[in-house]
Amino acid sequence: MTYEQIFLFSLLVVVFAFLIWGRIRYDLVAFAALTIAVIAGVVPAHDAFVGFGHEAVVIIALVLIVSRAMMNSGAVELIARFVLSSGRSLSAHIGTMAVVGAALSAIINNVAALVMLMNLDIEAAQKDKRPVSRSLMPLSFATILGGMVTLIGTPPNIVVAQFRDRALGEPYSMFDFSPVGISVAAVGIAYVTLFGWRLIPEKGRAAVIGAGGEAELFLVEAGVREKSKAIGKPVNALYPLADEHDVAILGLVRRGKRLPGFAAGEEIRKSDHLVIEGDPKSIEAFIGAADLGTPGAEEHGGIRGKSLVLVEAIVPEGARMVGRTANGLRLLYRRGVTLLGVSRQGRRFRERVRKLAIRPGDVVLLLGPESRVSDAAEWLGVLPLAEKSHAVLQRGKAVFTIGVFAIAVAASVMGLVPLAVALAVTVAAYALFNVVGPREIYESVEWPVIVLLASLIPLGLALEDSGGTGLIAESILSLTGELPVWGILALLMIVTMTLSDFLNNVATALIAAPVGLSIAQGLGVSPDPFLMGVAVAASCAFLTPIGHKNNTIIMGPGGYAFGDYWRMGLPLEILVLAVSIPMILLIWPI
Repeated sequence: MTYEQIFLFSLLVVVFAFLIWGRIRYDLVAFAALTIAVIAGVVPAHDAFVGFGHEAVVIIALVLIVSRAMMNSGAVELIARFVLSSGRSLSAHIGTMAVVGAALSAIINNVAALVMLMNLDIEAAQKDKRPVSRSLMPLSFATILGGMVTLIGTPPNIVVAQFRDRALGEPYSMFDFSPVGISVAAVGIAYVTLFGWRLIPEKGRAAVIGAGGEAELFLVEAGVREKSKAIGKPVNALYPLADEHDVAILGLVRRGKRLPGFAAGEEIRKSDHLVIEGDPKSIEAFIGAADLGTPGAEEHGGIRGKSLVLVEAIVPEGARMVGRTANGLRLLYRRGVTLLGVSRQGRRFRERVRKLAIRPGDVVLLLGPESRVSDAAEWLGVLPLAEKSHAVLQRGKAVFTIGVFAIAVAASVMGLVPLAVALAVTVAAYALFNVVGPREIYESVEWPVIVLLASLIPLGLALEDSGGTGLIAESILSLTGELPVWGILALLMIVTMTLSDFLNNVATALIAAPVGLSIAQGLGVSPDPFLMGVAVAASCAFLTPIGHKNNTIIMGPGGYAFGDYWRMGLPLEILVLAVSIPMILLIWPI
């Protein structure tokens, strides 16, 4: 072994040890390793930061921004709204959530898909009075499986595709992963739906993420906009939908006056306002589901309208708001912010929200662009609750958001533009039309993953150039003896799966892809089965909560212990091997 090989192998062993230890952030570990490699001379100084401009890094960052846009516009909600249904058996519920989660993960980042559906799953568990642990892990595994279906579904696919481009001159396209990915996802979803969830130890019921005790209940007026589906229905026709979203409909305002009682039998007309009580997130979701309008949102509306936030703020003694109404303050005109709701220690009142005199101790709900809400809160003298800020979905932009993304994917698939360029144009369009704001563009990118990937790419290149990956491949081939090609492929996938259960899947793909190529070259066969095998195996982190971020996210809400994952995950990884190897060899012959 040469000096470069010995140094790089030793450095990577130390890096892997720190990543498994997990006490130091993985991006810092990777960047420190890159710095040491440059100082030692095994990575040329002019190649030190080549990873930050690598196409795989750019694509992953752009996919994360597209995922945020899909959530902001309500495009994801269009699907998720039809997921929950009372009366389903647990298996039917898990199956529905798994299919939807996998489908979403194929087109947006799988972490974003899980976060969107997780609260729906917890809500369903609370309504059915069952432990959420039975359904959260199947949902997490399903979103991981769904990511295997397309190029942009999961980072390992992007890494492997770009490695193929550099090694063989042509990357994998958007749907090259689909035949194998769909087969694996279908079998995996069937397993978690029918059998897998029964292997999970029953845990106590968990609360909705971010819930910190009892939520404040606000009184809000939601307008009935033109062509709303609610027009012509009696108020009580919306009661089931209100119950589903945990809000109460308290009355109806018509021509500026609140009608007597609850107005339950009154037919809803255009320009009416429904008086709703609930927590901010539930109110916002109900307004979208009932096709109502958010007061003041139209002032920022249109396809170019800015993204809005709901912010809860406490009114202290001496604040400018005390003793005054929203109308009197001319809040919308002066500050571009709407007083959407008021909470007064659970007390209900019949005054209109905009005409209600604010008292010290009230909690107000402010709606507007984030920067304007901050300025208005300071001007009003109220104290925003940082942990109680809620994004408002821009549902009117859902069709636009989906359409732009579909055109970008079609242009890439037809070979008109590279995927990175198509996604860049998509993000630019989303930014131009305020589907994602300037701050959200940067917030939606998971920078630790970007730094990890960009730091490990030069190390991977150095390992290849030094002959290190070829040495690993020769060792594997010498150990496998007379095993058939499919047996060597299975061994490579098992090793990659094991690494992925303890390491970041991007790091695993970066190391395993060159090894797979070297093994294929040593055997004199097509490299595609081995590269596809690495892509599948690097995504299969089902044995531990640290192998994939989705498994980490559900650990707290589900009440899982470290050792709970392998019970359902080990049979699933065996199933993945049993299904994927024949499919890989069928679609990508050796």
